[in-house]
Amino acid sequence: MTAFRSTPLSPSAAPGASAPAADATGPSGTGRRFELPPTVAYWLMAAVIGLALFASSTPSPLYATYREQWGFSSFVLTAVFAVYAIGVLAALLLAGRISDDVGRRPVLIWSLAALIVATGLFLVATSVAWLFAARALQGIATGVALGSAGAALLDLHPRRDSHSAGLANGVFSTAGMGLGALIAATLVQYAPMPTRMPYLVLLGIFAVLLAGAILMPEPVAERRRLNLRFEAPHVPAAIRGAFLLSSLGVLASWSIGGLFMSLGPQLATVELATDNHLAGGVAILALTGSGAVSQLLFQRSAPWRLTAVGSLVLAIGMAAVVGSLSLDSAPLFLAAAALTGLGWGAAFLGSLRSLTAVIPAASRARTMSAFYLVAYTSISVPALAAGLVVSSWGLLPTFRVFGAIVVAIGLVVAVASYRTRPARAGAREHVAGPAVVPVAD
Repeated sequence: MTAFRSTPLSPSAAPGASAPAADATGPSGTGRRFELPPTVAYWLMAAVIGLALFASSTPSPLYATYREQWGFSSFVLTAVFAVYAIGVLAALLLAGRISDDVGRRPVLIWSLAALIVATGLFLVATSVAWLFAARALQGIATGVALGSAGAALLDLHPRRDSHSAGLANGVFSTAGMGLGALIAATLVQYAPMPTRMPYLVLLGIFAVLLAGAILMPEPVAERRRLNLRFEAPHVPAAIRGAFLLSSLGVLASWSIGGLFMSLGPQLATVELATDNHLAGGVAILALTGSGAVSQLLFQRSAPWRLTAVGSLVLAIGMAAVVGSLSLDSAPLFLAAAALTGLGWGAAFLGSLRSLTAVIPAASRARTMSAFYLVAYTSISVPALAAGLVVSSWGLLPTFRVFGAIVVAIGLVVAVASYRTRPARAGAREHVAGPAVVPVAD
């Protein structure tokens, strides 16, 4: 096991202070650039994570409208969804360590600018080709932003508390996806210009985040020249055990996320017997909203316990979702989705906490990128596979089969995570106070 450590920082880059930046002087060379206080910058990074994922689910309520207007198949719909994840994967493979090299601030500035361009493509889209282009660019920009912002969360925390940084990452990620779908569905259903208004709102949000990124302090003290190259996923040898546990947890949790984000809105309109766009948003929020709540409720549980119990609850909840399709019960469907979300949130938080506690400072961005590489593989492959068969099998049979697969994965992960529990009979099961979470917990 490798203890948590950080790279040496100059006095102004210590926790609670701003790091020196190459552009810290004004035009005269004597004045310093205004910087956000580190605490504000910390919450800005959490907002970047949450709102990037908020943007990723914003198009979901519009897919049915796009299908009616442009006449594409269910497979094309899931492919549009999955190309986003492919874009994220490409970014992680090409730029996984870019913010370790050139700094968090410039990477976030450029990634947020790219998200603004992607949102503009959605805004002016006139065919499915525009959707593919917008989703691909959105995925690339989000992949870069998530790796950098996730690393900056730990850089900027006043106590370098991996527990708090992991909790903020998990809660903002999970809540962002659900709120993005719900707010977009509300705007599509009730606001003027339903295919434009959600993206106009996003443009305003990203403009504010971009301004914040320009003003944030740079936490990376020793920066190097940009070296953009393909890199195979790599995790430091000393933390591969913790990374394996994290990968198992994210596999269980995000695989169901892929199904809900791609097929959930269609499924909700059938189960809730309505064509109101809010149905899809409510179904996704039932999953992700309860996930965020579970992370807040169980934040002090040991990482292995969160992953094991969370995966078990996720499996039970998903089995209940599949059962509700046969019973044709809308209340049971929503309740089962919420139960699944409770397990999703706990499993995801356990995965993050077991990893962030042990990442060496010099490898933060690259390791977080590897983590999201697993996550987005988990979310894209089931969605694409379901899209291939939904036209021939039908929506409900497809969801039953893939839901059963998720149940099996959840049970396997629950057992595997339980076997990583501490061997000592008297091992401490809860994290007390604000200290860094030891991986043995």
